[in-house]
Amino acid sequence: MDVYLVPVGSDHYELYCEVPDEPRDEFGGEAPAEPPRGFFRRMAAVPRGFFRRLRTRFREMLAEAERERRQGRGSVPAGQGWLARVKTRSMRWVAESIAEQRLLWHLRGQTVACLFFPDDMDRAQADATLRAQLRRDYERHRFWLIVDGIGFIASGLFFFVPGPNFIAYYFAFRLVGHYLSLRGAQQGLSGVDWRAEPSAPLSELRRAILLDPAAREQQVQQVAVRLKLEHLASFFERIAVSTP
Repeated sequence: MDVYLVPVGSDHYELYCEVPDEPRDEFGGEAPAEPPRGFFRRMAAVPRGFFRRLRTRFREMLAEAERERRQGRGSVPAGQGWLARVKTRSMRWVAESIAEQRLLWHLRGQTVACLFFPDDMDRAQADATLRAQLRRDYERHRFWLIVDGIGFIASGLFFFVPGPNFIAYYFAFRLVGHYLSLRGAQQGLSGVDWRAEPSAPLSELRRAILLDPAAREQQVQQVAVRLKLEHLASFFERIAVSTP
């Protein structure tokens, strides 16, 4: 697995990778992990059938969201009702969440990975930045896993409302997503043998931040072609340009 330390500011970085779009890959292989403790031990005591149903629904949502993304659907045709509008917006949100968390989800099944970092920083700094990012991700997803677990349980109060329980679906997706992300961050910190290679094209991205929009787009596209990263340009534009 190749992971890129992308500069999104003078001293800000984001981890990035590109993996196959197939939703089944999100569930490929369980990463080795320490026995669950505290909250996670209590969660593990929940009957396995519950999590199996939750993961099945999660997989179905991923598959539908990926189809929407590949087909470029982003708007609701005129005349569609509120249910269609809610579904379209939900699928758009799911697709965006997939893009943001896919790296951590795939780290769950990795034991060796290569970190490509800008060649204007040294290996020790790159390693420290990687681990700091993974620790932040671990703490953030642990917090939201607890919050969304409470929300999912509370959403059962709406079982009497006719129609699909969108509140429960919302919290179910977040619950499973944060759990997989937490496992990935944990694996990246303690279970992955990280190799590292300096990359001159990544350093060019740091300089591209200061360019005008047209020049920046051209520069980033050239870097994406050299690194063979199909979606790097859209990621960089979304993350780097909005980062202070």
